[in-house]
Amino acid sequence: MNTKYLFLGASAAAAIAVFGFLRSESPQEVTQDDPATQTATVTATDTAMVAITMPEISGNAAIGQNIFESICAACHGAQGGGNAEAGPPLIHKIYEPGHHGDESFQRAVANGVRAHHWRFGDMPPVEGLTRGDVAMVIDYIRAIQRANGIN
Repeated sequence: MNTKYLFLGASAAAAIAVFGFLRSESPQEVTQDDPATQTATVTATDTAMVAITMPEISGNAAIGQNIFESICAACHGAQGGGNAEAGPPLIHKIYEPGHHGDESFQRAVANGVRAHHWRFGDMPPVEGLTRGDVAMVIDYIRAIQRANGIN
């Protein structure tokens, strides 16, 4: 019987340690060395969480950039680089298309999302954006992700 409780306690301690380690993931620099797509590099600031390389933005992604800057950047930082005081970077491997597909962004905006990767708390729904608006923001974020090796 004591072995059972010892095993449970050790498992709980290990789970807490892993959770603490993952939760304290330090900001990282995300760059791409391909000069053909490099137009600017944004370095991490006091509140930004990652440094990014900006591609040339055009078409629907440019419209998405305007929407992002006016609505999303307050929490997710300039160019999606995160805001250490408000919200996570979207230019991060966690948000690669294979892990967080486009529909997950649509649902996060429409319904909000419970915190599950970062320590910032829950994201509330964002009022006033259509699915089309969000699709253009996704085009913008995916363009930056691709320029930074996140596919």
